Amino acid sequence: MTDIALEMPWLQKPWQFIQQRLAENRLPHALLVNGECGVGKRAWADAVSGLLLCTNPLKAESGSPVACGQCRQCELFAASSHPDVQVFSPEKSRMIKIEQIRSLSAYAVSSPQVASRKIAVIDRADQLNINSANALLKTLEEPVEDFVLLLLQESGRPVLPTIRSRCQVLSIPVPTVEQANQWLVSKVAHLEADKQPSAELMAKSLMLAGNAPRLALEYATGEFPALRDEAFDKFRQFMKGQIAVSEAAKAFKALGLEDMLWLFEGWAADLARLCARGQANDSEAGEMLGFLAGINPAWRAHELLDIVRESRAAGIYNVSPELEASRLLIAWRDLMPKKRRAS
Repeated sequence: MTDIALEMPWLQKPWQFIQQRLAENRLPHALLVNGECGVGKRAWADAVSGLLLCTNPLKAESGSPVACGQCRQCELFAASSHPDVQVFSPEKSRMIKIEQIRSLSAYAVSSPQVASRKIAVIDRADQLNINSANALLKTLEEPVEDFVLLLLQESGRPVLPTIRSRCQVLSIPVPTVEQANQWLVSKVAHLEADKQPSAELMAKSLMLAGNAPRLALEYATGEFPALRDEAFDKFRQFMKGQIAVSEAAKAFKALGLEDMLWLFEGWAADLARLCARGQANDSEAGEMLGFLAGINPAWRAHELLDIVRESRAAGIYNVSPELEASRLLIAWRDLMPKKRRAS
């Protein structure tokens, strides 16, 4: 089985951490892994799961263990049918519910079916609601010897301090531009010729994804860049008082709530960077955001980030994306000089 650090070199340090702890028989019972959206947290968790299940780990060139890819455990895992691995992720409500955590708790104390240990992955641990988070504490407080829990957390999305304090924390870094581009090029090369994005689109997708390669791949092969360009165009027109908020909000609604909030959040973070004399990640929005940074105090950017977080929290109640877009657009317009606001 391929060493994931070769495919995704930015994962080398967190991957080596697991390899070393496994070799020393000092594996933590619970790991909280945080990183930006699309940076490879789930790929890392899958590689860790495969290694922990493997019956006959091999030694990589570095001397550290990797899964053999040939034993019965590896075959089951590769076929996504291994009974001793379970993944828990948000359901329709965008949250991980208490019933899922109860199922996880029962799984944790059961005996492994075919392997020497059991593994559970909570994909988006930051989406645990208060009840499910509290229910998870018992499992964390009473670790089982043959059970490993991997909790994946998106950067900037908090988990309860009581959960964080009971886990070993690892961070997945964002790759360099060269690393991200190399990975992206290797992935699109396997697509059909008529579905391969242009080099220009891949570069733009990496920029919009904040250099997170897996998210960039999703953008480069999907509709997000075009929808984002339309939303940004309407955003600029609205900020200049050329169109009404309702027209601008429709363009953001087309993105869907999560992508819309991701876009607003990225612009607010860029505004904060520019206020601190840094650079904007979204280079295409840099000129406009730079203008706003020049006439507003830095706290206004953090105020916008708070509004985005409120909208994201409200998302579990099926709020209207168009109404949330309108609310955020009005908050942004308040940063403009009064004479340039729409009447």
